[in-house]
Amino acid sequence: MQTHYYLSVFPLEALIASQLEPSHFGAYMATGSKRGSEEQIVFIEVDGGFGDYFDWNYAKERCVPHANGDPKHSVYLGVYRVLEHIPLDALGAIYLTTRDGRTLEIERGEYAWAGVKRDYFVYQELCPINPVIVSILDPEALAKSICGTESKVHVPHLVFTDLKVINFDDDVNTGNIGPMYDRKKGHLLECIAAVQGKDKKPNKTFTRTNVESFSFQIINHGIYATDGKSLVMYKMPTIEEIKQIDYDWGRSALII
Repeated sequence: MQTHYYLSVFPLEALIASQLEPSHFGAYMATGSKRGSEEQIVFIEVDGGFGDYFDWNYAKERCVPHANGDPKHSVYLGVYRVLEHIPLDALGAIYLTTRDGRTLEIERGEYAWAGVKRDYFVYQELCPINPVIVSILDPEALAKSICGTESKVHVPHLVFTDLKVINFDDDVNTGNIGPMYDRKKGHLLECIAAVQGKDKKPNKTFTRTNVESFSFQIINHGIYATDGKSLVMYKMPTIEEIKQIDYDWGRSALII
């Protein structure tokens, strides 16, 4: 059986070896072997074997079929400061798994901003930190800002996503973006004013953690992985594309 290496980026940062194919691994991680848990998962397949930070020999020794022939579900190689030790060129496709274990694959691509010019953005940082921030920076500029060593507060690598935002001119008909802003519209407006104000503060924290309320339906253009120098983009399919790719996943993710 083939051994896969998966970088879990949400809600847990971890590098995991597994003999399960991505769709089965996603279902296992989201629901558990006995259907005892339900949580959405974001993970990236990794081309393993690089460097000497992770014990690849340990993975080969432990990630073997069970005595009855069943595949090994998981062997953890790290759960702390994992992302920063994985080079961007080792990242493959990303997988979004819903709470009931349905998985959507999104191929890796090069960064290209396809959105309209905006006065502000809202971002969900997924790994290794997970606040929601309002920013005047586009994804490429944000990546350089948060991972740049010239800043006193930075992270070596980051996975994040840009989020859909309320249409303040018609918030009732904003669209299917989930409940994240329902009780925080006033605070969102304050954060937007802060980054657009005379102090020119580029980023403002909207919420310090958003693990429970983050949903796939609020992802806007895509998910990004960066080391501050390069930027990998996983472009989020449109609703029409999701209907063609995996309608059931779209329903499960509350997008359709």
